Amino acid sequence: MNEIIYLNGSLMPANQARISALDYGFLYGLGLFETMRAYDGEVFRLDRHLSRLALSAETLGLSTGTLDLRKAIMTTLQANKLSNARVRITISAGEGGMVPDPTSCAEPTVLIVAGYYQPYPEQTYEKGFRAILSSIRRNSQSLLSRIKSANYLESILARQEAKVAGVDEALFLNERGLLAEASMSNVFLITDGILRTPGPESGILPGITRETILELAPKLGIKTFEQDILPDELFQAQEAFLTNSLIEIIPLTHVNRKSIASGKPGPITQQLLSAYRETVRVHPVLDTGMNE
Repeated sequence: MNEIIYLNGSLMPANQARISALDYGFLYGLGLFETMRAYDGEVFRLDRHLSRLALSAETLGLSTGTLDLRKAIMTTLQANKLSNARVRITISAGEGGMVPDPTSCAEPTVLIVAGYYQPYPEQTYEKGFRAILSSIRRNSQSLLSRIKSANYLESILARQEAKVAGVDEALFLNERGLLAEASMSNVFLITDGILRTPGPESGILPGITRETILELAPKLGIKTFEQDILPDELFQAQEAFLTNSLIEIIPLTHVNRKSIASGKPGPITQQLLSAYRETVRVHPVLDTGMNE
């Protein structure tokens, strides 16, 4: 079955979609994207994702056009008859001149794709992820570290490192040697019952799931801190986990072949995962504002 995609205001079969060879997203990575998860036909925290996209577009001087993105996303899900899905929206500067000049791009390119999402089996959540420390460093001073840019090369290279090493993820340190994030997820540690995660100043993309966890934890009586974290602190923690919109919360049990605590998922991680899934079930489109 050929999936239906949304391109610049129209629905069409994916094999009929055409984007200009002079699109600046393709030529220069001048674009942004958001990856979201739909549950029972509703995208969780869609408003948050669209708010982050709009703020990032403003930062880069990109236009998001005049299209109703919320309606476009829901239309794409419906056209593909999807209920539980992975959804990606990509916006680029659009077609421009051969000499790099964003002002030559008249209209943005807006692409939405959606496909069935098969979550990891529960056994994965029971054993957790294994990771390595990537040889690539995040630049905490870079504008790109705080936005979901189409220039995604560092994360792709880190994922390749993880694949070669036979593990699930790669963790970035920043230029100061501090823990930043994983290639496609945020990272949390639990030390003495306190939830800790690198702050935006460490060179991270503040994820929507990360934000949700920081809202849920205090309601469960868990103290939280956004702070600088040294890589050795991973091995002093009682628990660790990774978050993004697709995986939700997955325990992190090993880094560089060394176990974190017992090498098994911990009770606070499991408590937060249960609370997160309950939030998804009760409030699939919960929106209380963005914290950037």
